[in-house]
Amino acid sequence: MALHFELVTPAKLVRSEDVHMVVVPGAEGEFGVLEGHAPFMSTIRDGVVQVFKTEGGAAEEIAIEGGFAEVGDNGLTVLAERVDG
Repeated sequence: MALHFELVTPAKLVRSEDVHMVVVPGAEGEFGVLEGHAPFMSTIRDGVVQVFKTEGGAAEEIAIEGGFAEVGDNGLTVLAERVDG
């Protein structure tokens, strides 16, 4: 099973893909999201989103600044104020 991941800024949709896992820099600490995760919402701090496309694979790192993360029936959406790179 795959997790649907979207990374969005106010200007554009940066990513929309199915991945194995995403680790998000939450305001209260990092959290990982896999397919089937319970729904919740969190603010995020400046940091790095780690995207694991496959189980056991290397993480792709995406620098972000602030925003929110929402886990729901459609997967994980990260609404970042800014994405570097």
